[in-house]
Amino acid sequence: MIKRNQYLDVLKRFKDKELIKVITGIRRCGKSTLLEMYKEYLLENGVEEEQIISINLEDLKYNFIDSYMALYNYVNDNLNANKKNYVFIDEVQKILEFQKAVDSLYINKNVDLYITGSNANLLSSELATLLSGRYIEVKMLPLSFKEYKDAYPKLSNDELYQKYISYGSLPYTTNLDNEDDVSMYLSSIYNDIIIKDVMTRKKIQDETMLRSVANFAMDNVGNLVSVNSIANTMTSDGRDINVRTVERYLDGFVESFFLYKASRYDIKGKQYLKTGEKYYVSDLGLRYFMLGRKIGDYGHVLENIVYLELLRRGYDVFVGKVDEYEIDFVAVNNKGRLYVQVADTLKGVDKSDTKILDRELRSLKKINDNYEKLVLTSDKTPLANEEGIIIRNVLDWLLEK
Repeated sequence: MIKRNQYLDVLKRFKDKELIKVITGIRRCGKSTLLEMYKEYLLENGVEEEQIISINLEDLKYNFIDSYMALYNYVNDNLNANKKNYVFIDEVQKILEFQKAVDSLYINKNVDLYITGSNANLLSSELATLLSGRYIEVKMLPLSFKEYKDAYPKLSNDELYQKYISYGSLPYTTNLDNEDDVSMYLSSIYNDIIIKDVMTRKKIQDETMLRSVANFAMDNVGNLVSVNSIANTMTSDGRDINVRTVERYLDGFVESFFLYKASRYDIKGKQYLKTGEKYYVSDLGLRYFMLGRKIGDYGHVLENIVYLELLRRGYDVFVGKVDEYEIDFVAVNNKGRLYVQVADTLKGVDKSDTKILDRELRSLKKINDNYEKLVLTSDKTPLANEEGIIIRNVLDWLLEK
């Protein structure tokens, strides 16, 4: 079992704090396993079995819990009145109006409450208003490259990277021995996302068109797109679809954590732009087994990996614009910001050709502030500094603490 210490440490820090711990993320990214790890930690640190109430609402054993009152009554009836109770509810969004049960359990002083969900509606505006100031969200992603290395310590970094972008980073794939088995597993997850997480929840009827929009978004990771451009492209290919439908489909993919959307930010104008955004897929294995890989695709794949890693490191991530140039990522947190350019290689066909390097540096040099500027590349380049811009090998960056 791969330790997910980044997330486990958060739960440890917030143990017994009067806050609901809400764990979100794409299905099969490890939310249930994280709760199991945390339960082991509790049992090893003085908590008794009778203090733990654990419910997985995808388990038919709990099929009798079919309403928020049934959920509340089950937990309430099993509470230990004289001790602290640690309550875990997996996939809580399956219960209609679950927030009423959650809110009532929260006000019980001897309950420490943990819930998970694979849909962003878990924290809809209604729930966020009801629980304002009462919860923290742990945003869980599939395995980072550093976590993935724990599963395959004997592979070289280059071998590991090829496996990472082909098999993907959903934890269970590390238990599968060959590409066919991984393909079958990822196909089943993809179908669950399409059918259960998007079609059912968004009440969508046209499965074929929904899959077409998903394929288009995956095929265009790292490209600036808009709802209009997607609708126009698909219509020109003979698949008639309107803008509002495309927007609804994309919302469903984002809400299920299948896709992440990076909006654009004008660095000089200091404003968010309403047109054009980029989409990134939460697991590249899903993309590979649905679409395969194309010549010239490695740059966008690498960009996808860096985007997710910036999210893991606690940044809000935007696509930057400075004058007529693009910055791949403007990463912002409470300590400041980081500007990042991503390039599979900085070398031309002629090794002395510096056009690619000059292009990547040119955008960053247009920025007139003192925040860190970084170029990440697959080249085996030593750490370098060009006029205050740091150039690093991306695998070294991914594996750092």
